[in-house]
Order: sequence, then C-alpha cells, then structure tokens
Amino acid sequence: MGAQIRVYRQKIASTTSMRKIFKAMELIATSRIGKARARVAASQPYARAITRAVSAVASQSQVDHPLTTEPTQVRRAAVVILTADRGLAGSYSAGVLKQAEGLIELLHGEGKDVKTYLVGRKAQAYFEFRTRPYERVWTGGTDAPEFSTAQEISKVLLEDFATDFEEGGVEEIHVVYTRFKSMVTQEPTVVRLLPLEVVEEEATPETELLPLYDFEPETEKVLDALLPRYIESRIFAAMLQAAASELAARQRAMKSAGDNASELIKKYTRLRNTARQAEITQELTEIVAGADALAS
Repeated sequence: MGAQIRVYRQKIASTTSMRKIFKAMELIATSRIGKARARVAASQPYARAITRAVSAVASQSQVDHPLTTEPTQVRRAAVVILTADRGLAGSYSAGVLKQAEGLIELLHGEGKDVKTYLVGRKAQAYFEFRTRPYERVWTGGTDAPEFSTAQEISKVLLEDFATDFEEGGVEEIHVVYTRFKSMVTQEPTVVRLLPLEVVEEEATPETELLPLYDFEPETEKVLDALLPRYIESRIFAAMLQAAASELAARQRAMKSAGDNASELIKKYTRLRNTARQAEITQELTEIVAGADALAS
C-alpha cells in the first residue's frame, strides 16, 4: 500500500511540473499574440495598395506578360508549405500538412509534377520521416517572421518560375498556410500566387473602382518591377497570418493542457487519499486484532 501511495505522489509531482510549463507557454503565447495580430493589421494597407496597383496594371493593359498570362499547359507546379518550428500548438501544423497533401494529390491527379518548398521544422520533419524529397527549407522564427525571409523565398520562386520546364522550372506556384480569422478560428488555406490571381480580400466602397494609371516608360517594365514586390508582400502576409495562427493555436492548446493537468492532479490526489485511508484502516485493524489476541 505504501508503494502505491509513493507512485501517486510521483505522478502528482510530475503533473504539477508539467502544468507549470503549460501555464508558462500559455502566458508567453498570450503576450505575443497581440503583437502578431498588430503586425497582420499593419501589413494590410500596403498589401491592399499594391494589390490595387497590380490589378490596375493587369486590367488596363493588354500586355502579354509571363506573370499574368495563363499558360496553355502546366506541367510542373511549386507548392510552398508554411508550418511551425515548434510543437505544442495543437493541430496547427497537422492541419496545414493535411491541406498540402490534398493539394499535392490534386496536382498529381491533373498530371503535374510537384516541387515542394518548406517553411518550418515541422514540415521538414514530416517530409524527412517519409523520405520524400523537397527543394528548399527555411526554419527559425516562424512565430515572428522577418521580411528578409519572405524576400528570399520570393526570389527562389521567381527564379524557378522564370526557368524553362526542361531545365527544372515551374509554371505554377501555390502557397499553403493558415489564415488567422479570430482567436478561436484559424483556417488552412491554399492560394495560387502565379500565374497571378489578383484578389482584393476586403473590398470596400472606396476600393471598388480601380484608379487610372499612366505607365512610364512602358507597361512591361512596370510589371517587371511591380509584380516581384507583389509576390513578396503576399508571401510575407501569409507568413504573418501563419504566425498569428500558430500563437493562437498554441495558447489554446496550452490552456487545454493546463486544465487537463489540473484535473489529473485532482484525480491522483483522490486516489492517493483513498490509498492512505485504506492503509490507515488496515493498520487499525491489525492493531485491534493484536490487542484482542493479547487479551485472550
């Protein structure tokens, strides 16, 4: 009986220690989610403005530009997958990887080769565990992304997009990330970046009509200069959305884990007390039996 009590005491101590870790991670995620949401909100005006500019150039000109022209046949596509560097975020990374697997299966079903580009150690571990190839991986700082990383990813993608198919180039680029909707809702999303699909995410009465632009010196050069920046902004916006989603998922997961740890501590405490009471009852029974034996 004494050994059973020691087991329960060890379980209570270990669960209490884990609860402290969960609580600390929940507080860290809570303190950082505000900044992450502020970065998402701060990036929206620039993303909206450059989207309107690209929309105006694409809609008001008839130029045949490779970034805006739909190819007659797509033989190879690139898929960028944005996951987390760390775990303890519930099903955040699993949801993104599931969405990416569905996209890759769809592209293969359409007869397209797929080149994958990974962001986050979770995606890297997922592909390496299954011995599946990938082109590049970027790790570190998925919960606090830097614009320089988005620039590097954009440069690699645009170089592959500009390369001929026979030399390993791609003709289509997709990004899989988690869109932040609220603290309780984060949605894995697929966006096709190239060939360009200009989408105004939050249209307002002020943004319904596109402004008129004069192109100088010519439309092709404007697109050459504007579209790479547009791709950088879209990738960085996706990274910011993913970071906010990761922190929100981690905060929610850690709160749930902490609550479960508290319930386990209560359960183990009751079991320890029950075992202790049984031990005391047994000791009293032995004492009374011994006294009766001596008296007789």
